[in-house]
Amino acid sequence: MSKPVVSIWGPLSKAQPAAAETAPWDTEWELRNGTAWVFYSSSSQTAVRRPVILADGFAMGASNGHVLYDGLENGDYPFISSLRESGLDVVLLGFNDRSASILDNADVAIECIRRTVADREGDAMLTVGGFSMGGMVTRYALAKMERQREDHQTATYLSYDTPHRGAWLPLGVQAFAHFVKEKWGSSNPLLSLYSDLVNSPAARQMLRWHVATGTEVTLDVAAGQDQERTDFLEALQRMGDWPQRPRLLGVANGTGTGAGNNIPADETAMAALGPKASAQLRTQGRGRQTVAQMAEARQAPITINTTGFPELDGAPGGLFPKAPLLEDAANFGMAAMLAAMVNGQPAELTHNASTFVPTISAVASAEIDDHNALYSKVDRESSDLHDFLCATTNEGHTVMTPELGKWILARLQEM
Repeated sequence: MSKPVVSIWGPLSKAQPAAAETAPWDTEWELRNGTAWVFYSSSSQTAVRRPVILADGFAMGASNGHVLYDGLENGDYPFISSLRESGLDVVLLGFNDRSASILDNADVAIECIRRTVADREGDAMLTVGGFSMGGMVTRYALAKMERQREDHQTATYLSYDTPHRGAWLPLGVQAFAHFVKEKWGSSNPLLSLYSDLVNSPAARQMLRWHVATGTEVTLDVAAGQDQERTDFLEALQRMGDWPQRPRLLGVANGTGTGAGNNIPADETAMAALGPKASAQLRTQGRGRQTVAQMAEARQAPITINTTGFPELDGAPGGLFPKAPLLEDAANFGMAAMLAAMVNGQPAELTHNASTFVPTISAVASAEIDDHNALYSKVDRESSDLHDFLCATTNEGHTVMTPELGKWILARLQEM
């Protein structure tokens, strides 16, 4: 069973994942605003020897070591066991707040790198990286350490479906989440959670286009970048954009051939018609388009319009994670659940999940504003990474597969 490593909506089942009563790790390090769970390659070890630091990604609340382990070990490919069997020690890095600023969590990553170097037995160089946002956190952390002339002793940087050129969340979904919170969130806190997640610091920094409220707006493709994203990218540039010393590796959960996920453009994805709220959310198309129309009962409708956007929902890339405890709702699916909670009756859902991290973003080869680049074969020469692998099919964001896991293991064994 394929599982995402980063569980945006919480544990994958009602049962406690990965042996809740017995910790699967050998030791843990308490960090300022985070925790590291350490897996030695040998039972005789009391210190790391060939450490691989992997950071958690964007989600609600604090990281959970059991959930991280479950996603890495108990899906289609036992990644942690495979690394340990090859003589590598695994350090899973978690954050107290996964929706906090990437810059703040980068300080947690720096502390973890320092702790790993101090704990290390021998002089083997580190591998440092992360899943989804965790790849951005560690990218910034390593670059910052170099800028400050601190030796991070890292030979390899690794990103796993990381949104280097931005992530995508349909603008209508964002606006509808805010609309629901603004109208009904005060009476039911659950109706505010999606909106709060979209407006968190990390989301504003990662999303290429961001909508902050449920009010009427028209977004041009060249606009819509949140100020927090602009500030983050400028901070990253001041640190040198990328760490310069490590080998830069990455994998994408989307195809590199240009083959999309077959979600058609400008088609109804979710429709609700109820006593309290009506809404229609459409998949992203090109040209001028209304991507969302929503209204409170007996009130004028609010429209969200776009101009010049590419067909992002169907683009090659890692698909937005599902919520197993919420009927596998993904991005459009979560909007349907909000509408059902407000109206007390089901909404019509045509498309549940769309692309979250386009392939060209995960391999840092082109801007996701460009429709032709999204749907073309990845140009390896234009990537900022030294080497990367794209999935054979478009699959769930941060899903650990034999294809990607074995490629990573082979690259790390080259060290």
